[in-house]
Amino acid sequence: MNAVGLFEAKTHLSEYVARAEAGEEVVITRHNKPVARIVPYSSTRGADAVPHFVQQTYAMGEASVDLTKANQLAGELEDLEHLKKMALSA
Repeated sequence: MNAVGLFEAKTHLSEYVARAEAGEEVVITRHNKPVARIVPYSSTRGADAVPHFVQQTYAMGEASVDLTKANQLAGELEDLEHLKKMALSA
């Protein structure tokens, strides 16, 4: 796993994408703190894929739930259910 600064990643993005295609993981840092990863597409799919509202805590290696995003998603699902019920009753 390589770590590169944001400017470096932006300047050489195609190189890092090619590395990800080859199976390598690249961590992008901002001010020496990890902020993103470039990983092979196939590794993000499947049963072990993490939902988008769960963020990986890089230093701890533990998944933590972003409750703000989770609550927003729950609210959107409730809104969709209400809209479906209204459409069926009309």
